[in-house]
Amino acid sequence: MNNIADNWNSRYSSDEYVYGELPNNYLKEKLLKYSPGNILFPGEGEGRNAVYAAKNGWKVWAYDISTAAKIKAEKLALKNNVHLDYRIGEIQNLKYDNEHFDATALIYLHMAENERKILSESIYNLIRPDGIVIAELFSKNHIEYQKKNSSVGGPRNIDLLYSIEDVQKEFNNFKIIELKEEEIELFEGSFHSGTASVIRFILQKPI
Repeated sequence: MNNIADNWNSRYSSDEYVYGELPNNYLKEKLLKYSPGNILFPGEGEGRNAVYAAKNGWKVWAYDISTAAKIKAEKLALKNNVHLDYRIGEIQNLKYDNEHFDATALIYLHMAENERKILSESIYNLIRPDGIVIAELFSKNHIEYQKKNSSVGGPRNIDLLYSIEDVQKEFNNFKIIELKEEEIELFEGSFHSGTASVIRFILQKPI
């Protein structure tokens, strides 16, 4: 965990927002379809998605293991005149209230299988019945895209990437609203640039 945090602190140490300051396109498109409420951003990094949600009327909570990420996210929030409740740690240790959130957004959060189980169970407890999960994650097939273009980003360990079957298994207590694998063009700063293979989904907690 400390080594991983150190790696992310190193990546986020520059003045540049390495994934840009604009929100992820899929999140931007889907979030507009829902009435603003409370939203949680796990592994939020430099804050681009959380700030976008806050600018559109959502009350935003976010966390990451990187202190450098938090500093830059809060700087971006100040620049955009919005507020984020941004914490350092992992979801199971941050003492969020159960059924507090109307939505959760997982944008390029890639974890080992045991961590993903904790994450999905925690999210189920933290969002309200009828609440949603919006996600865009690199697919297992993305490995082939990385071979052609290292600038497209993403983990190089296939165990940290997702398949449709992974989502169905790990979020099996949610209703699937949308679940698909797509080839897309990424223009998200210097670390997400090029053609990528992603898993996109919207899930809903049953009432």
